[in-house]
Amino acid sequence: MLKAAEECSPERGGYKETKIGLLPTGWDVVSLEQITEPSAPIRYGVVQIGPDMPGGVPIVPIKHIRRIGDVVLHRASPKIEGQYKGSRVQGGDVLLSVKGTIGEVGVVPDGFEGNIAREIARIRPKPCCDAQFLSLQIQAPQTQRRIDNLVVGSTRLEFSIHAVRDFMVALPPLSEQRKIAEILRTWDEALKKLTALRAAKKDRFTGLTQQIMGRGGVFPDRWPLKPLSAVASPIRRTSAGDNHPVMTISAKSGFLMQSDKFARDMAGQSVERYTLLHEGEFAYNKGNSKTAPYGCVFRLDRPTALVPFVYFCFALKPGLDPEFYEHLFSAGALNHQLSRLINSGVRNDGLLNLYSEDFYSCRVPIPPIDEQRKIARALTAAKQELALIDDEVEALTRQKRGLMQKLLTGEWRVSP
Repeated sequence: MLKAAEECSPERGGYKETKIGLLPTGWDVVSLEQITEPSAPIRYGVVQIGPDMPGGVPIVPIKHIRRIGDVVLHRASPKIEGQYKGSRVQGGDVLLSVKGTIGEVGVVPDGFEGNIAREIARIRPKPCCDAQFLSLQIQAPQTQRRIDNLVVGSTRLEFSIHAVRDFMVALPPLSEQRKIAEILRTWDEALKKLTALRAAKKDRFTGLTQQIMGRGGVFPDRWPLKPLSAVASPIRRTSAGDNHPVMTISAKSGFLMQSDKFARDMAGQSVERYTLLHEGEFAYNKGNSKTAPYGCVFRLDRPTALVPFVYFCFALKPGLDPEFYEHLFSAGALNHQLSRLINSGVRNDGLLNLYSEDFYSCRVPIPPIDEQRKIARALTAAKQELALIDDEVEALTRQKRGLMQKLLTGEWRVSP
């Protein structure tokens, strides 16, 4: 696809210096207000939408700004919505989030009729401006950086309506706008297909895991159960002054460098009491989060790491397949037991009230070693499929971002 984009981008014409940077001489720099239909000025939406009312008027929130036609929207009563007739939207309107989460952009699909929430501004482009192009121009990294510089507020961020109206964007001739939007739409469609494929593969992986290992901590009857203390040895070793990476565990991503997860600089902080893990060993982070309310267990995939001493760290005893138990723990197989063991909710430091002896009392299945290995290989292969799709999504996203930088600034020109 990159080759196709480059073939559409012969350099032509001169360039000029503008308020927003170097642009082709044939492009204009205009405010959003200048390219908005006078009969539908830029404005916010409904302040208090009230309870959901069947048959009412659909209200677009920030979280669905890109998926208006694909989701069920909250509906406000006609009486409430009627007070905000001036912010009603129609097909082709460009929506921009301006409060709380700033800079999200969407285009209202044809045939949709409704209104928007207070956190969104509506922009109805004049015929000289293509709605898809304008949405892309606002999404572009260079444009988002300029928006960030205009955001105000400390407790809740806001891109004021006056700043929105005065905000400047680059506007090529209409035919060039449409060609740029067409090229970038190719990347959007590819990303949409890949995202749908990943979702299907993820569902398949989850279903396969549950089919093989059981659901909700209920394991196949043929597998004997033993307490974790019978199959694992706790680890309490320290670093002895050696230099090792300092890591933490994220419920979403597994082991991460501690300096990457936390904004504060970790330099100078003592790791004297941290536990030293070796490759293949496990750690349980009993931190509470929305994605892992009972904590999470991960296996280290690098030579060594130092982890916080509050983690429960352990190594499996010989005769067990660590890869099998890695999948077992990742599937939340201990959650049902942990939910009964955790007492008094969450401590002030965000850690669950769980004692070491309680954790190691959790019972885990012990299938025959050959079955462990067979299951582990099957689940690892399925997981690798997901990782390959993730890599492809990341690559396409980078390509699209680079194309946006080139095309939306006129550095690469297109032939309409």
